Amino acid sequence: MEKVQSNKSYFETTFKNISLPAFTCTDSEFESCEFIDCDFSQSTFKHCKFLDCTFRQCNLSLLQTPQTRFFETEFTNCKLVGVDWTQAYWPPYYPDPDLKFYECILNDSSMFGLTLTGLVLESCKLHDVDFREGNFSGATMTDCDFTNSLFMRTNLQSVDFTDSVNYTIHVLENQVQQARFSRFEALSLLETLGIELAD
Repeated sequence: MEKVQSNKSYFETTFKNISLPAFTCTDSEFESCEFIDCDFSQSTFKHCKFLDCTFRQCNLSLLQTPQTRFFETEFTNCKLVGVDWTQAYWPPYYPDPDLKFYECILNDSSMFGLTLTGLVLESCKLHDVDFREGNFSGATMTDCDFTNSLFMRTNLQSVDFTDSVNYTIHVLENQVQQARFSRFEALSLLETLGIELAD
């Protein structure tokens, strides 16, 4: 079984059932790799690159990613609680790193100030996530639960929030032009303006 090590390059490698909690990997590159049922909770990937990689049923909670780059990376049914995504390296010349999350748990995470246009969040749990001052224009955030997540001075233009719930988005403090909301949940946007709705 292939091991994850520092200072190595991996191409089209599958990592399966690896348990390395609190592990540190430095200066490694993963291209077109697949991670299945792996536990990297509380681990650190420093100065690494993940290009065209997929993570499935992995535990990545409290993952540290200082200066690590993600491009065309997909997470499915993964646990990513408490991840500070601002630590990673997001080159300004790639405003859309093609980052996708499907049926993941991303509670207590931070995307503060990031530019991640085209971000995909589908059927995810995003409790207490910090989206303030970020640019997520054109993103897909459908069928998600945004309980207690923070939006302020956030660019949400053309974001698709269809079937998402429990968001508090002040329409005067965020850019929401052309964003899509489900009709019933969109009433919460009026509540932020202090408008009382009569039956």
